[in-house]
Amino acid sequence: MPNSQQPAVLLLADGNVFHGKAFGKIGTTTGEICFNTGMTGYQEVFTDPSYSGQILIMNNVHVGNYGVKDADTESNGVKIRGLIGRNLEDKFSRYQATDSLDAYLKANDIVSIEAIDTRALVSHIRTKGAMNCIISSEISDIEQLKAELAKVPDMDGLELASLVSTKEEYEVGDTDASIKIAVLDFGVKRNIITCLAARGAYVRVHPAKTSTSRLKEFNPDGYFISNGPGDPAAMPYAVETLKEILKENKPLFGICLGHQLLALANDIPTFKMHHGHRGLNHPVKNIITGQCEITTQNHGFGVLPEAVRNHPNVEITHVNLNDNSIEGIRLKDKPAFSVQYHPESTPGPHDSRYLFDDFINMIKAN
Repeated sequence: MPNSQQPAVLLLADGNVFHGKAFGKIGTTTGEICFNTGMTGYQEVFTDPSYSGQILIMNNVHVGNYGVKDADTESNGVKIRGLIGRNLEDKFSRYQATDSLDAYLKANDIVSIEAIDTRALVSHIRTKGAMNCIISSEISDIEQLKAELAKVPDMDGLELASLVSTKEEYEVGDTDASIKIAVLDFGVKRNIITCLAARGAYVRVHPAKTSTSRLKEFNPDGYFISNGPGDPAAMPYAVETLKEILKENKPLFGICLGHQLLALANDIPTFKMHHGHRGLNHPVKNIITGQCEITTQNHGFGVLPEAVRNHPNVEITHVNLNDNSIEGIRLKDKPAFSVQYHPESTPGPHDSRYLFDDFINMIKAN
């Protein structure tokens, strides 16, 4: 932590107040509070577009101790709205690092707070559920903070994907590749694109609201539906696009938000989770193979289990071993499947990378 810090305040929507020290940018920020159980990979987590609109608690006691470097990013900048930690470090030990966490957060205008009892805070969120919060290192009046916090919209019903999506199409991979994949970008992580290109695919990434006719102009062999932030039920434009894509009977793979959108395209509702799944250590069972995998996750919405189990044309492929939530589905009459977690796993274990191989093999077979 820096040698000299000014006080900072964290106020939750339920009225709970936590006092700590300022870190990063001096200012005020608001968003939905959530927590991540990962011990490493904080820079990749901060730059994941799926965290847009959220203030993040990092569970690990020390965050920032190996600094930051340009290569460890999943997008074009930090996407969290604020950071909460027990010990946020401005000194780092990794010789490859180019800067400290404090300087990085300041450069990205991220207001943060440390010296918080994060164990108590996470325990409170696990009990009470996700809620909005406000961090300020410039306002100490609690009533004023309450007034500011009351203006913040709930994540439930909020459409954020089109805000973080690419504004222009771009391509990745070998233009002479035999496989072409069209990606619908709702907040795609860079390593997802890398995983597809590394398997010999030529990938074109499209903005969130790209029309089906424009997607078809690329003449893709398969479609990928990306992760992203916000409420999937607030994205009817994306659901309609998926319904049109499914009519082509071409292979389709969705991750996280893409999983939820595939469910909605098959009339399976989504719901706001109590406090979501975020971390690098979530156990998932593959129902098809019987094997288990440790997965990276980041989602606050899920697909309704009862609706999946009762759907005549959708099969469950993966379940979460902590709470039995639905982690993967596939359609019985079309080459389409999805998972709720992140097989590209940056950060995290590589247990689930086989899903990219399954997708490529599905394209080849088709």
